[in-house]
Amino acid sequence: MEDNKKLSAFKALSDKVRFTILEMLIGGELCACKILERLNITQPTLSYHMKILCESGLIEERRDGSWMKYRLRLEAIESACSVLRDIIEKEKASMAEVKSGEKL
Repeated sequence: MEDNKKLSAFKALSDKVRFTILEMLIGGELCACKILERLNITQPTLSYHMKILCESGLIEERRDGSWMKYRLRLEAIESACSVLRDIIEKEKASMAEVKSGEKL
């Protein structure tokens, strides 16, 4: 995952509304109108959040007639998770080196 994509994915995840939208999409594709019904935001605000989520690669959109439908992109979510797993593994390795150095 390239650095800009990493940053945009975590930026997208850092907002409560966007995180809620991701959770709403767990059950499958949703129309923008259904997302809007469940959130207490305006349509322009929803468009703003959806743009950030789409640009981050975490969700994808498709037009169905006059409706926009959204769904999760699991590959992108897995990539964001792998970034965090890599950080955890590097920290564990670093801590192991520190501990082994202390014993010498």
